[in-house]
Amino acid sequence: MPITPTNGGVLDSLLHLLHRASQRAEAEFARTVSVKDLTSRQHVVLSAVAQRDGLSQTDIVAVTGIDRSGTAALVARLVRGGSLQRRRTRRDARAYSVRITALGREKLAAGSKAVRTADEHLTAGLSASQRTAFVNLLTRVAGRGNQARS
Repeated sequence: MPITPTNGGVLDSLLHLLHRASQRAEAEFARTVSVKDLTSRQHVVLSAVAQRDGLSQTDIVAVTGIDRSGTAALVARLVRGGSLQRRRTRRDARAYSVRITALGREKLAAGSKAVRTADEHLTAGLSASQRTAFVNLLTRVAGRGNQARS
């Protein structure tokens, strides 16, 4: 017997639906990425650093929205894997400047292709105008470009 919506129950909650959509998006990325040790969150960090080499980990938190401890773990893993380089800054010996390597750029290119493919698969059932509206609404819900109201 198929499972059906619960008419206002937890299975229909925005929180649960966003979680399910996130799981599906992660699965699509993992299925399509050619670099098997690259996660979508690592790709986001690589993308942020590639756009502005020399970011601090605090800057990466601000740009990506990934929490501090998550960013530290992602950067550390990308440094160990050779995709990023991390050096102490001259202005603040406690802070790191993060730069992307040639290997990181290769992984970024592979990840970017996977993101485009995953995006296409995730929105295949939407018209162009629905996709635009969906992206705009998700951007607002995520708090980008429009701070959440308290």
